[in-house]
Amino acid sequence: MGYYRLKRSHTPIGQDDGIRILVDRLWPRGVSKAESRIDRWMKEIAPSPALRQWFGHRPERFAEFARAYERELETEETKQELVDELLLLSGVVTLLYAAKNERHNHAVVLCDFLRKIAERRSQEG
Repeated sequence: MGYYRLKRSHTPIGQDDGIRILVDRLWPRGVSKAESRIDRWMKEIAPSPALRQWFGHRPERFAEFARAYERELETEETKQELVDELLLLSGVVTLLYAAKNERHNHAVVLCDFLRKIAERRSQEG
């Protein structure tokens, strides 16, 4: 089981980043693909375009956005497959995102979701 953590894609690479996975639908502006040391780009795990546009990074909508995004993670087949893939990773898994708001973004929801599922599975045996 992995240890999931978050980091802005514009933040310098750390030696303790482990596996670096970009979880945004769009490649972050100003980040070089050649120099980013991103191990995997899981753009399909990001929120649907309609949900992302509705949220618009407005903190007052975050709670409702988080519930809707978790529903997508639980019900959309492609997202479920990617969640399972992330849960199979071991060691440090750094989820990278481009949003400027470090508390109100989809990667926060995804990281919490992964931690909850991992905890539930470990308790089930």
